[in-house]
Amino acid sequence: MAPDRILIFDTTLRDGEQSPGATLNADQKLQIAHQLARLGVDIIEAGFPYASKGDFAAVQEIARQVGTEEGPIICGLARATPADIDAAAEALKPAAKPRIHTFLATSDIHLEHKLRKSRAEVLSLVPEMVAYARARVADVEFSPEDAGRSDPEFLYQVLERAIAAGATTINIPDTVGYLTPSEFGALIRGIREHVPNIDQAVISVHGHNDLGLAVANFLEAVKNGARQLECTINGIGERAGNAALEELVMALHVRRSYFNPFLGRPAESTEPLCRIDTKQIYKTSRLVSNLTGMLVQPNKAIVGANAFAHESGIHQDGVLKNRLTYEIMDAQLIGLADNQIVLGKLSGRNAFGTRLRELGFTLSDQELNAAFVRFKELADKKRDISDWDLEVIVNDEIRQVPAAFRLEQVQVGCGDRALPTATVTILLPDGSERTDAAVGTGPVDAVYKAINRIVEVPNQLIEFSVQSVTAGIDALGEVTIRLRHHSAGVFSGQAASTDIIVASARAYMNALNKLHYALAVSTPRVEGKV
Repeated sequence: MAPDRILIFDTTLRDGEQSPGATLNADQKLQIAHQLARLGVDIIEAGFPYASKGDFAAVQEIARQVGTEEGPIICGLARATPADIDAAAEALKPAAKPRIHTFLATSDIHLEHKLRKSRAEVLSLVPEMVAYARARVADVEFSPEDAGRSDPEFLYQVLERAIAAGATTINIPDTVGYLTPSEFGALIRGIREHVPNIDQAVISVHGHNDLGLAVANFLEAVKNGARQLECTINGIGERAGNAALEELVMALHVRRSYFNPFLGRPAESTEPLCRIDTKQIYKTSRLVSNLTGMLVQPNKAIVGANAFAHESGIHQDGVLKNRLTYEIMDAQLIGLADNQIVLGKLSGRNAFGTRLRELGFTLSDQELNAAFVRFKELADKKRDISDWDLEVIVNDEIRQVPAAFRLEQVQVGCGDRALPTATVTILLPDGSERTDAAVGTGPVDAVYKAINRIVEVPNQLIEFSVQSVTAGIDALGEVTIRLRHHSAGVFSGQAASTDIIVASARAYMNALNKLHYALAVSTPRVEGKV
């Protein structure tokens, strides 16, 4: 059943969302799912339906809108229990190609300390639950959690029984990012050699980046027979994250002649190894970063701000003579084109909407109107509007959560001999306005203290960062913050403005509104692990 190409299984909306502070609402998940479909992923793991009502609803809507006959497989995660599997099957009903991904730990440390089950119990439970899932959908994936630290002989037995019970994909997770590339390759090779019915299933891999080896491990797995890669945009996920989709895809593209023979192709074959539209990579990366509040580090491979930048004089000279001297791929290949100045203060709503559609944004009339207002505000302050500016202000509008608290006005006074003071006016949920002032160690600290005095939602600011979107004194500044609530968890906020203080206030309000909403609709959530 192994395909002659690599299947890309995206788990940004499931494992990626388990990054602290990266919680997405249903609309944001749907927006990312549509973009993942445009990117060309084969499978979207849309969530963990049993975890919460919100997750169930999001998976169901993604199954309905994105899971069409022409679209990707839509997958839902489920523990190896009837209740989890039933929830996943129900949520996935609208999808043309549904998949249930069920899992059960197989390492001795998990069996003893987490499951408190014997190996015999696991050998009995796995085929029972895989068959239970197979009775509900035709496509079932099974994962032996913590496979990387499991006894290989026991693992072979579990996998053989899972396939016999109807699993069509066998996923091998390095749950804690423990393995090295040679070990991971040997694990996949051993499975191919010792599981007698392995030819009836696709071998998949899932891995975390705790030692920075996830991508290298996956590439070694491909050489040894893995044909599905489970990854996330920008590598987001629990702890140090997952294998990064963009790094895997571009490694397979740039080094195609090296990997071709492992898929039974001539080394010189130009046939793509996967069906990803690489020109959608940068756009997808930015969308996920904007909606989750998880910044992409400047030196991040493929999509970082410095990925195609050259400062060394020797490098600059070489690139000017021939880009291939220091670049192994073209920036345009991932959809990173030079800034095009296309709009200004005299541009109308129609031209604005047309350009956004060209950039890949699909907005409702309400979202377009809100974004156009922000565009006009920016055009009054900034003469040249770039595509990057448009992307930031549009994402700034469409990522907003329902605003229980709305920032009406912010004003600060500061200087080297002045006491930083901020006055803030906020519209409260009951429709009334409240104004307060505070003194801080700096203008942003003063603004945040004034906001806290008004909203009275306890929290701790744990991260504050500012980055310039484009060059120049009139550049948009993008602020990202993360705050923690003692019981509700971590929430991120992001906003952009030519005024950093205003952007800082808006980002803080965005995070506070997420926290307020979470507290208002708080329901127990089960975390999925693989």
